[in-house]
Amino acid sequence: MYNAAVFEPGTVAVDGFQGVFMNKLLVSAMLVAAAMVSMSALAADQAVLDRYAKTCALCHGNGAAGAPKTGNAEQWAPRLKKGMDTLVENAKNGIGAMPPKGMCFDCSDAEYQALIEYMASGE
Repeated sequence: MYNAAVFEPGTVAVDGFQGVFMNKLLVSAMLVAAAMVSMSALAADQAVLDRYAKTCALCHGNGAAGAPKTGNAEQWAPRLKKGMDTLVENAKNGIGAMPPKGMCFDCSDAEYQALIEYMASGE
């Protein structure tokens, strides 16, 4: 019989094979949970990309009417210094040539923020 007091590092202190099995089961469950979180993040990223393509890309993709181009850190830096709350309000209310809601008529504040973060980084 396996002595629970002398066990390999990383195993659960239970008699016999069960300790090693439980440890591997725990690691497997953690890997599955991590994969689910990654898939959820990928889905969220894809949702931002889809929303960007349908709304923001028209102007921010090429800098139309003075819009800061997506991924151009130099153009986004002075805007980011104003703070995210200001940028979200500008998106909702319009600024310069950008109309109110910037073509995203059903975006929430969180969605505007995600779009702004994407456009500012290009990633």
